[in-house]
Amino acid sequence: MTSPLDAYSQIVAGVAAKLTPRVASLRIPGRGASGGQSLGSAVVFTSDGFLLTNAHVVGRARAGTAEFADGSSAACTVVGADPLSDLAVVRAGGQTPGPAELGDADTVVVGQLVVAVGNPLGLAGSVTAGVVSALGRSLPTRTGAATGHGVAARIIEDVIQTDAALNPGSSGGALADADARVIGINTAVAGIGLGLAIPMNATTRRIIASLMRDGRVRRAYLGLVTAPAPLPPKYRAHSSSGRGIRVVEVVPGGPAHRAGLRAGDLLLFAGGQPLDSAQALSRLMFAEAIGHPLAITAMRNGALVDVITEPAELVDA
Repeated sequence: MTSPLDAYSQIVAGVAAKLTPRVASLRIPGRGASGGQSLGSAVVFTSDGFLLTNAHVVGRARAGTAEFADGSSAACTVVGADPLSDLAVVRAGGQTPGPAELGDADTVVVGQLVVAVGNPLGLAGSVTAGVVSALGRSLPTRTGAATGHGVAARIIEDVIQTDAALNPGSSGGALADADARVIGINTAVAGIGLGLAIPMNATTRRIIASLMRDGRVRRAYLGLVTAPAPLPPKYRAHSSSGRGIRVVEVVPGGPAHRAGLRAGDLLLFAGGQPLDSAQALSRLMFAEAIGHPLAITAMRNGALVDVITEPAELVDA
């Protein structure tokens, strides 16, 4: 009889066997007199050499080298990067392993087994395992991004939190489910001791398609850090999930701050659409929202408050 521990081990080993060949160690040359290089990971996701990684791994570089677990390597060029989602696409100029299968993070639940595959410190094929600790987090970073109204903190929406250990160099690697489907791209950009990953879902697929096609993504920006929160009972009928999104932080001087939103507000609707997850707000933050009024309904101290925001364009600083 197979013990639960043996079954767990078999799952993790099976995911590692499938994904390790498909996760490259990415080396990006440094700029300036100091030289050096940025180390990260990247996931092969097409049969013609496109790889996914983090925007903070490639920075402003235009090229680098992808090294695979079988010892092969290929020069790669940076196709495009989107700092707001912390996603980037690079393309290898030589032969690459077959692509990893992409999953759907919208089907993931808290407590689900996940496996992280990456190349921390340039060490190929490192595998860790854990569970999904939380979903729908917003991740504030302090690298800065520019809007038409100055520099603001960059916020990565709707991240997956996991207790699978991630280390420097794991960024850009795969977070996978028990069937070796990639449900997220790991990011260590927070630097706060948490395992975090950018979810693979309809929104991020749209971002990836834009990067492959145009090399960039025009993004709208409100300047909110949010977390999922339950709705009061009388409002749950308006949401399939019974949840809204709580404002944890408002970036000073950003569009949300100017509109009067505050930390503690519970956001219910934006543009007439229920806000039952961070992703629901993210789906509204593309080019067509820039400079156009966006009505948001929030609950504050038990009362409904309507504000009109005007998302600004966020560009890499």
